[in-house]
Amino acid sequence: MGLKLYRIPFSTNVERVALALAHKGIPVEYVDVDDDDRSPVVAISGQELVPVLVDGDLVLSDSPVILEYLEERHPEPPLYPADESRRAEVRIFVDWFNHVWKRPPNLIAAEEEKPEPDRRRIAELEQQITDALPRFESLLADRDYLFGDELTVADVVAFPFLKYAVIWEEGDEHRFHEILRDAMPLEDRFPRLEGWIRRVDGLPRA
Repeated sequence: MGLKLYRIPFSTNVERVALALAHKGIPVEYVDVDDDDRSPVVAISGQELVPVLVDGDLVLSDSPVILEYLEERHPEPPLYPADESRRAEVRIFVDWFNHVWKRPPNLIAAEEEKPEPDRRRIAELEQQITDALPRFESLLADRDYLFGDELTVADVVAFPFLKYAVIWEEGDEHRFHEILRDAMPLEDRFPRLEGWIRRVDGLPRA
C-alpha cells in the first residue's frame, strides 16, 4: 500500500512535503480536500491541519514530523547532512524557522482578525520579518542552498514561505500569504535570496 497525502490548495506546509517526496522519488497518492470543509482531514487524523500523511495504519500530521519520518524511512537521497555537526546545524535552523521566524506572520494574521487591530503592533511584526532577510542572504553566500551546494531539509522547510517575496500563484487568496509577500520587499537588495527562490522553485514536486 502506497502513501497518501491529504492536502488543500496553496498550502505552504503541503509544499514542504511535496518537495521532499519528489527529492526522494517517493510516489504518493493525493487526497484533495476543500479548504472550507476539512472533515476528511479530521476524520483521518483527529485534527484539521494539513498535510496529513497516511502510510498503512500510520497517520502523521505536522510537516516537520512528516519530513523526519520520510528521512528515516527513505534515507536516500538524504535531506539531512551525513556529518553529525552539520546535521545539528540544519536542525537548529529548522527549529528557529518554525518556532521563531514564523511567529510574526502568524501573530499578524491573528491581530488582523481582532475587532480593532493594533496597527503599530502589526508594523513592528512586519519589520521583524523584513529584518530577517539579510540572514538568508548571508546564508547563501558562495553556495546554492541554505546549508551548502546540495538541497537539505532547511531549503524544503523555508522555501514555501520565503517564495512569496518573488512568486505569487494565480488564484491564491490566502491572507497569510499576502502578509508574507508584503513584508518581504526584496527590491533588488537580496539577489542571492531571489536566485535561491527561483532555483528551488524549479525543483519538482511529487
